Amino acid sequence: MTAPAASATSEHARAGTKGELLFYAIVRAALVGACKLWFRVSIKGRPKVPAEGAFILAPVHRSNLDFALVLVCTKRRMRYLAKDSLWKGQGFWAKVFTALGGIPVARGTADREALRTCVEVIDAGEPLVIFPEGTRQHGPVVEELFDAPAFVQSRTGVPIIPVGIGGSEAAMPKGSKIPKPHKVTVVVGDALPFVEHEGSKAKRAAIRSRTAELHTVVQGLFDEAQAAAGTPNS
Repeated sequence: MTAPAASATSEHARAGTKGELLFYAIVRAALVGACKLWFRVSIKGRPKVPAEGAFILAPVHRSNLDFALVLVCTKRRMRYLAKDSLWKGQGFWAKVFTALGGIPVARGTADREALRTCVEVIDAGEPLVIFPEGTRQHGPVVEELFDAPAFVQSRTGVPIIPVGIGGSEAAMPKGSKIPKPHKVTVVVGDALPFVEHEGSKAKRAAIRSRTAELHTVVQGLFDEAQAAAGTPNS
């Protein structure tokens, strides 16, 4: 698929209107309430999520529920990278996803327009969620990560907040239509701060190094979250 046009990118980079922010708050409250009731979701390390300023939230991704589950991390409006097919036809749901702060991205590609939008969103002071595995994966092993979180960090200087989500795949695995009332635990890790590097070659090497570090950290958080949710990795 082609990257979103420049006009679409500008639309998705803009700040939310008062109405959109209220809509987000209402939807968030409803989803968090449902997650607490149905999945008994708990969170460990929430104070590690910045109360102000921009950051990149980088969660493991095993279920469609993960978009809702990470909402327990903060009441602040977070922007999401999401597959561009959700905006297909630019109809009702496209308007809903845009109002909620979604940013369309062509999966499996280096979507430069989407990455530029991410940088603009961060520069505007808004938190951003990027699932570093790119799409839903299966099983206890964190798959190879994309460089997107590290790339955006290199352009903006904001911290990356790694997150493990345990139990979401057991609650709603890929292909499932109805979620099961399985315990879910969210574990927030220590921030990975930005480190300045001079020269393009050094910066590219730093992005690869940060992605490798993030992979190790997210795997540890995922293991911890899975154990706390009663679905230990094996």
